[in-house]
Amino acid sequence: MTTTCAPLPELGRAVTLPGVYAPQADSLLLADAVRRERRVPGSDLLDVCTGSGALAVYAARLGACVTAVDIGRRAVLTARLNALLAARRVVVRRGDLLSALPPDRTFDMLISNPPYVPSPAEFPPRRGRARSWDAGWDGRAFVDRVCDASPSALRTGGVLLMVHSALSAPETTVRRLAALGLVAEISDRATVPFGPVLSARLPWLRENGLVDDAAENQEELVVIRAEKI
Repeated sequence: MTTTCAPLPELGRAVTLPGVYAPQADSLLLADAVRRERRVPGSDLLDVCTGSGALAVYAARLGACVTAVDIGRRAVLTARLNALLAARRVVVRRGDLLSALPPDRTFDMLISNPPYVPSPAEFPPRRGRARSWDAGWDGRAFVDRVCDASPSALRTGGVLLMVHSALSAPETTVRRLAALGLVAEISDRATVPFGPVLSARLPWLRENGLVDDAAENQEELVVIRAEKI
């Protein structure tokens, strides 16, 4: 079994086992948003869909008490390994979003880089590499679930930071969170070139109106910030 190391200065080097999402531009965008939150040091922070655990370890470096969750066995193993290599305490649990936690457990912050890539398949895959990024026709299979879980997971004054693609309707995310009683906004944006997955999927994206025919092959990433008041 081979592993890869992703050298991202802000996040350090993250080891990733095959099939585990390696830190990329979206991870860096979310890390920057986490860094700017003054409440991070000493906070109870939950990283949902942790993948490699790079963001969980980064938050621990900033002084947070971190719990990380992922449904994938290899992701859990990878996150634990990266926490060990970084000499940071991160509690990593395996489960489907909040199912791995006690029902009354709450946090000061919730961060998430969930699968969000629109896919020709109606439902996300249950196994394989694409499980790390595919999220149904509209890319919202996990984004919506993170939104819905946030009010019960956050303490009063708690903050959600979630990154996803503009292809996955960020304004819908803001409206959904607002309907759940959170004060939500798009706090960060970044434009990056299409990666291999979106490049291969470009004809389908255009056919379904997700990408303009005249648009360059670039993707906008956004961070959604929502506060429980």
